[in-house]
Amino acid sequence: MEQVRDLKNIIECTGISKEFINERGTTRVVDHFDLKVKENEFVVIFGPGQCGKTTLLNLLSGLETPTTGETVINGKKVTGPDPERGFVYQTTALFPWLTVMGNVSFGPRVQGMKKAEWEKRANKYIKLVGLEGFEKSFPNQLSGGMRQRVGIARAYCNEPKVLFLDEPFGHLDAQTRYLMQEEILRIWEQEKRTVLFVTNNIEEAVYLADRIIVLSNCPTHVKAEYVIDMPRPRNYVDPEFLRLRSEITGLLDKNME
Repeated sequence: MEQVRDLKNIIECTGISKEFINERGTTRVVDHFDLKVKENEFVVIFGPGQCGKTTLLNLLSGLETPTTGETVINGKKVTGPDPERGFVYQTTALFPWLTVMGNVSFGPRVQGMKKAEWEKRANKYIKLVGLEGFEKSFPNQLSGGMRQRVGIARAYCNEPKVLFLDEPFGHLDAQTRYLMQEEILRIWEQEKRTVLFVTNNIEEAVYLADRIIVLSNCPTHVKAEYVIDMPRPRNYVDPEFLRLRSEITGLLDKNME
């Protein structure tokens, strides 16, 4: 965490709210949310199920428009999707008709990059996520963890300034989830990016984060914030790890009463 404290804010979110109108009236999902994130910081957004975490991430990334407030990323107001913002979904959302190479290189190809350039970049990120030798494989030929690696490589291949991950390991079995947590940190440490990572798993939050933003129930707002100064790699049975897990879980339990 020390290395990010003196860096500039790359994300500045002010007064973000979101309301949806349906047959029962108006429902507020996000309520006056404020957040600042430093360049290269790994921030985990943690909260109970159905509290509005995905909606919040969609607002910050430009996939949805806020009812009030604004987000500025790298000096530009967010008004919609942008190649500078990468997204990894809970369900991998890969194109089933494309190979690993086709999926990973999709963004640069759509942007008109020359073949030699996009092939070089795609190969770099396929190697980064440990999928060398699978370039010609299709998603249905890969395990869940491997498909998620393809999703991460695809997001990185656009070389975004900020990477948004929406519970990317939520559908994986426990062993694969632990392996992917280690992998995402390895990739982040090698290819520094500003990361916003959404989860409802407290151990995952403490294991990964430079900073944890704890959300309230819906309509969601910031309930608490924790700076995690524990060195990496972190130990799940370290006394400080267990203390933080217990404290944050207790806060969440009170919030859910």
